[in-house]
Amino acid sequence: MKKLINHVDTVLAQSLDGFVAAHADVVTQGADHQFVRRRALKPGKVALISGGGSGHEPLHAGFVGHGMLDAACPGQIFTSPTPDQMLAAAEAVDTGAGVLFIVKNYSGDMMNFQMAAEMLDKANATVIVNDDVAVENSTYTTGRRGVAGTLVVERIVGAAAERGDRLDALKALGDAVNKATASMGVALTSCTVPAAGKPTFQISADEMEMGVGIHGEPGRRRVKLTSADDIAAELTGAVLKDLSLARGQEVILLVNGFGGTPLLELYVMVNAVQKVLAGRGIKAVRHLTGSYVTSLEMAGCSVTVTAADPAMLALWDAPVHTAALRWGM
Repeated sequence: MKKLINHVDTVLAQSLDGFVAAHADVVTQGADHQFVRRRALKPGKVALISGGGSGHEPLHAGFVGHGMLDAACPGQIFTSPTPDQMLAAAEAVDTGAGVLFIVKNYSGDMMNFQMAAEMLDKANATVIVNDDVAVENSTYTTGRRGVAGTLVVERIVGAAAERGDRLDALKALGDAVNKATASMGVALTSCTVPAAGKPTFQISADEMEMGVGIHGEPGRRRVKLTSADDIAAELTGAVLKDLSLARGQEVILLVNGFGGTPLLELYVMVNAVQKVLAGRGIKAVRHLTGSYVTSLEMAGCSVTVTAADPAMLALWDAPVHTAALRWGM
């Protein structure tokens, strides 16, 4: 195992310290590395809190800031944060308008965020993200997994919270964005969790895992490596089948790398996905391309499509200033 680390036990703490130092204009962190929070809180605004296992950077801490999250709770690599972390984050960022938790549908995250919500003595609600169309149940979940579509939910709901929308409206919006979003991914390689010291799964040089999860969980099937056009056709076809979009529908397209895929290849995938969308009469009017919801150093990508109306697009376009996303400011 070759990694730029000092010791497996200090990876998360030292990474968080480096992250906060590098983005001190945007974020700060709570005691004992419990959470990363927005440096400048906005009084009277609903606080948005998310989190999950580390190893998916920049998700979630990279999306803390103006127009997105108010706090993110990092667990150990591929391990849910604890309810105590979520409670501490809520206490730190709530300014009186309540708290909205945005939770990926993984068993540990669901259980711990639910416990935190029940213990929290503040108005709160929860949006559950389950955008992965690859499998209905998996190693880590009951029901569909929450993957790269989480970014879209956090961006659109974050913009609505920034303009002053109330808790019930933000909950309804988050559920609507989740329903309008679908994702599917493919892995070309595994990844190595530092504490394990070996790849999460074995895959041959001429194989790929179609429908993989962001922790390296098995997907729909193991198949022979094929062209970008063929991969895009399967991923995008599954996403469009799930969304049942009418011709002429405008969408947000996120082509997301898993951490080990160069931008050169991701843009090849954008081109390939565009051809599939055009063939179905679907128009991508907003793009985001890059490694945003990763799985350590896994090679591969996911395709996320969100059916967007003008109101959603306006929220997507609204100013955002986080470590990982910045525009309009």
